[in-house]
Amino acid sequence: MSDTRLSDKDLWNCFWHQMFFELGNSALKEESIGFCTAMIPIIEKVYDDPERKREAYRRHTEYYLSEGRAAGLNIGIAAAMEERYALEQDIDPDSINAVKAALMGPLAALGDSIIHGTLRPLFAGIACSLVIASGYTSIAGPVMFIGVMTLVGLLVRWYGTFYGYREGTKIVDMIENSGVMGLVTKLAGIASFMLVGGFSYGLVGVHIPIEFSFGETVISLQEMLDGLCPGLLPLLLIYACYLLMAKREMKPTTLLFILMGLGIAGVYCGFLA
Repeated sequence: MSDTRLSDKDLWNCFWHQMFFELGNSALKEESIGFCTAMIPIIEKVYDDPERKREAYRRHTEYYLSEGRAAGLNIGIAAAMEERYALEQDIDPDSINAVKAALMGPLAALGDSIIHGTLRPLFAGIACSLVIASGYTSIAGPVMFIGVMTLVGLLVRWYGTFYGYREGTKIVDMIENSGVMGLVTKLAGIASFMLVGGFSYGLVGVHIPIEFSFGETVISLQEMLDGLCPGLLPLLLIYACYLLMAKREMKPTTLLFILMGLGIAGVYCGFLA
């Protein structure tokens, strides 16, 4: 039995091993290879007996699927539980995987709604706006987007690893009993819809170049529609796409090709510009 406990250096090694978390996905066990890779510094530190090491590695190659960055919290908790089992042997090793399985879904919901559903659309919209404002000549938008999202991923993994280790299994009870997970997920979902809706007006363009002449008076159909309701055509297009995907279960790739074909045909025939 090892008589040493995990240090900050070991947790930093665990953190850096998480950079490969999503590189080993498989159809059979999803992200288990990445989870096991992240646990290598922990297992090697707390276990001396080769057989116990093999048992630990087998434990962490069981099926695992969550949001890659938010999984850092699960990894930190698993590290604390492995250390306790190695030193005290007062917990059931099966409980380690039980806790992992219990947190997979909540962490996936939290990570997907906040990181992918809120932050990614927000900063992607800002990046696209910067590109459009520069006349498609500046790379400031893409650089900002990549930098911010990379920093977010690193911070979430770092905090999850260190906080999860220090708090250990107490986090499980807090998440399950406080109801904070459901509240945060709900609010993040509302925020993501608001962000997508807000950016759609500036990023979705539909222009009709049709004009009517009455003597010397020329009436532009586009200007008339904008006068009635600015952004009406982009709104109708987005709503039509929503209906096709939500009600008709049309695949996004199919819808994409339809929109491309409609755009090309519209410009060629003169009713779109």
